[in-house]
Amino acid sequence: MFAVVRTGGKQYRVHPGDKIVVEKLEGNAGDKITLGEVLLAGDGGSLQKTDGLTVAAEIIAQAKADKVTVFKKRRRHNYRRKKGHRQQHTILKIVAIGDHKEAKKPAAKAEAAPKAEKPADQKPAARAKETAETTAAEQKANDVAGTPTESPAPSDAKAAGAEKPAAKKAAAPKAKAASTKNAAPAKGAAKKTPKAK
Repeated sequence: MFAVVRTGGKQYRVHPGDKIVVEKLEGNAGDKITLGEVLLAGDGGSLQKTDGLTVAAEIIAQAKADKVTVFKKRRRHNYRRKKGHRQQHTILKIVAIGDHKEAKKPAAKAEAAPKAEKPADQKPAARAKETAETTAAEQKANDVAGTPTESPAPSDAKAAGAEKPAAKKAAAPKAKAASTKNAAPAKGAAKKTPKAK
């Protein structure tokens, strides 16, 4: 069953068991409230009368929405105002619509297939062979399919292709010192006086 209820100026389509976020309602977490303004109700494809129909809900928590920044500005007038706002909300869980309550889902129990009992007259050799087959099957199931790939970044420098530093390299020719003849003077250095002709 579903219902369309109005609260806080907004309309919500709800089913028993749904959780909805509505505008702030009075009450603490765990309190039971009743939403009386039911606009529409139905079950499947058929609609029902809403006269006297109420929606029972439970308050889960009182919360706040995300922060909204309100920024005002007027160009060329040096006018700027910045404010923040967080709207207060109430989180509700719909318990029942009229007399229809939430249908509890059956707990899914993983029932293992009962193991076939081994006959007492089975020979020990046959039992050992059967155990070896099951352990081999379990081992095969636990094995990872395929071979693991190597790490793209090798851990050692040799595999990474790094060259070993040479013990003695040939002496490289010394580079010529750059000329400072046309360079700009360093900051704070005394300025050269022009030569007299």
